Amino acid sequence: METKGDSLQQVDLKRPNEDAASPKMDLETSLEECTAALDLFLDNRFADALALLKPRKSHSMYHAMGYSSILVMQAGMTFEPKDMDAAMTSLRESLQTCQNFRKKTGIVETLTNLWYRQPADNLTEEEMHAELCYAEVLLQKAALTFLDESIIGFIKGGMRIRNSYQIFKDCQSLVNVTKDQEKQTNTYVHFRGGISMGIGSFNLMLSLLPSRVLRLMEFLGFSGDRELGLSELRQGAGSHSLRSILSALTLLMYHLYITVILGTGEGNLTEAEALLAPYTQKFPNGALILFYTARIALLKGNFTFAQEKFLACIAAQEEWRQIHHLCYWELMWAYSFEQNWQEAYRYADLLCKESKWSQAVYVFQKASILSMLPEEEVKKLGENVVELFRQVDSLRLRIAGKSIPTEKFAAKKAQRYSSSCPVKLVVPALEMMYVWNGFTVVGKRPELTENILSTLEKAEEQLRKEPNPSEYHLDDQCVVQLLKGLCLRQLGRLVQAELCFNHVISSENDIKHDTYLVPYTMYELGLLHRQKGDIATAITVIENAMTNYKDYNMESRLHFRIHAALNTMGSFAAKLPPSRTPA
Repeated sequence: METKGDSLQQVDLKRPNEDAASPKMDLETSLEECTAALDLFLDNRFADALALLKPRKSHSMYHAMGYSSILVMQAGMTFEPKDMDAAMTSLRESLQTCQNFRKKTGIVETLTNLWYRQPADNLTEEEMHAELCYAEVLLQKAALTFLDESIIGFIKGGMRIRNSYQIFKDCQSLVNVTKDQEKQTNTYVHFRGGISMGIGSFNLMLSLLPSRVLRLMEFLGFSGDRELGLSELRQGAGSHSLRSILSALTLLMYHLYITVILGTGEGNLTEAEALLAPYTQKFPNGALILFYTARIALLKGNFTFAQEKFLACIAAQEEWRQIHHLCYWELMWAYSFEQNWQEAYRYADLLCKESKWSQAVYVFQKASILSMLPEEEVKKLGENVVELFRQVDSLRLRIAGKSIPTEKFAAKKAQRYSSSCPVKLVVPALEMMYVWNGFTVVGKRPELTENILSTLEKAEEQLRKEPNPSEYHLDDQCVVQLLKGLCLRQLGRLVQAELCFNHVISSENDIKHDTYLVPYTMYELGLLHRQKGDIATAITVIENAMTNYKDYNMESRLHFRIHAALNTMGSFAAKLPPSRTPA
């Protein structure tokens, strides 16, 4: 078996025995070593990557940034206090290392730059890279600060994000004033690639925000141009720089997750495959590469192939078990789409036992999946569904004193099990599938959509025959009608789908608990009108869902989806009053 020492000897280290007292490393050599460390990371050799970076992290800005980046990623996956502390300590040290390379300015010049925001055009190449690295580390520190459960943490994080964004903009301005001969250096491509990643990421992520929030952000100096963001990230991904893979991963996250959870589920899978292709060749067993390969297959509806690749990702490494947890989550859904509840339960159970990300959601998800199984099978598994649902509320996390929306939704749904006479949820696993926009995924497979429709029709029939309807009865009927409408729309049966959606909307005054149903159903009805080609009606219905409803569960998530849907409908903005024009 290969030892850590053996594996490190395979890396072309320029100075394998250097200690902290060594002189500074030149920029080009620093970038070469960090590229080697990144390759180790992508090849599942996480500890080796850290070991390569650690000796130089106090004397090289890129070693410092790379080292802290890995620790931040680890902290974000584990949520362990010791990992969070280690990452934060490393970030502080990295900022100091980057600061040592930044241009030293006098008080007058500093005040002038603060007032006019004019970047100096006399920076050395090393100082330019130092600005870029400082901005990236500052952004990572902001992200970690947001996990501090206090309003002060949010304020600090917001200020750091703003500072990071401004430095990226200053670096972008430097590109325009940098002399042509400087652009010919071997290290310049890494500087330009870093700007593309920073400016691209900021613009893309900000463009996702609902219009009223984006207008506030623009007032604070931010900009959110989606096409500019995508363009910069594409340029960065193709730049053959140290940050190419980071730009590519950002685009993959956008196409494979953000557009699904916070959008209409219309990510560019063709581009995602093209972005991943060169890394699949270079790192065929890399856990991250296998994971995204599986995710693309899942979104295309190739669930069996996706399951195989997620299992290959799990088998590829044991060092970061948190990657296993991401695979468990995806496998749980892949089997849920097939209504293979036994296998889905298996992975939900593993998440409950191993992952600390959101125990409230995991336990609710596990109980919901068990609810889809016959009671005798649940007993064979040794589980108690009622007790599981009763645990959910106590497991909720709070960030800055606020509940996580999905956990809040789960806790509210689980409330009906808290009484001495619990009232069963009707199709909770399918309802959670909708929460995560899974119906857009399973819709790629008509035969599986038909199977889910059959399950919903059986639930509908049981509710119709219920001898003693509870206070939740009408709410449950509306849940079933919404989900039925989604299946029918995916199958192209639009008239029947519209009847289901209208049934929910007409029940608005009688719904007692699940108040999210009406605005979400109006949004889905709007998408149905878009599918029919009636864009004007689609916009009217979706805008109605946004403006006339508030204070319901997962309101922000719907606003994100509405913003994304309106942006897909072409040149509608001119038809709307200025106060309602999406950004």
